[in-house]
Amino acid sequence: MHEPRVTLVGAGPGDPELITLKGMRALSSADVVLYDALIHKEILSFAPITAIQVFVGKKKGVCQFPQDEINALLVEYALKHGHVVRLKGGDPFIFGRGHEELLYVESFNIPTEVIPGISSSIAVPELQRIPLTRRGVNDSFWVLTGTTRDHQLSADIQIAAKSNATVVVLMGMTKLADIIQLFIAEGKSKLPVAIIHNGTMPDETYVLGTVETIVDIVARSGISSPAVIVIGEVVRLHPEYVLDEVQKIVGPEKES
Repeated sequence: MHEPRVTLVGAGPGDPELITLKGMRALSSADVVLYDALIHKEILSFAPITAIQVFVGKKKGVCQFPQDEINALLVEYALKHGHVVRLKGGDPFIFGRGHEELLYVESFNIPTEVIPGISSSIAVPELQRIPLTRRGVNDSFWVLTGTTRDHQLSADIQIAAKSNATVVVLMGMTKLADIIQLFIAEGKSKLPVAIIHNGTMPDETYVLGTVETIVDIVARSGISSPAVIVIGEVVRLHPEYVLDEVQKIVGPEKES
């Protein structure tokens, strides 16, 4: 009988190669893996073939596994089988309810460990060559959820819109028009915006625009969740923005 323990592992932003080495090692010793909806199936191959794999994911509009049930499963599987790896997308403490799960498990005197993961809020813009901070451009960045637990727009976005910081919004596509209105109200219609869908994955797509154009661009493109919204001057450093600026200076290329 294995000793019960639970490890919270951040699986990273999607690409299975972006899980940490420590996370892979934890998976390799798992007796049970409880995993979320956005976990790449290749990551699950790091677990022993004998490990029990349990899907407990949530998707927009579908809550098949309430949080209370997930908490209870963590304890049940740990007591029955030993080492439970709770595999969560991105980082388990960034909009992932990982801390709630940790406290619940520890209330049963079950040992726990946390292994951080790479957050999509940083990795997804970075892989599109958008730095969240750049000397001479901005001094900070905000990472916010677009929708609170009562399905309202986060009030923090209005505060962030007043700053010169880069604003990164996760889970915000259903509130995009409302988010954009907050920036328009601050006189930032020309501020550049990038929206990146399925970041780090082979089918990643993105659109670029400004605060005043991005809603229409998204409507034409059909881009949808899961997506990361990036608002700020650093978006101008995206290669396409840079190329556009160069072409404005030198003019269209002429045939020889």
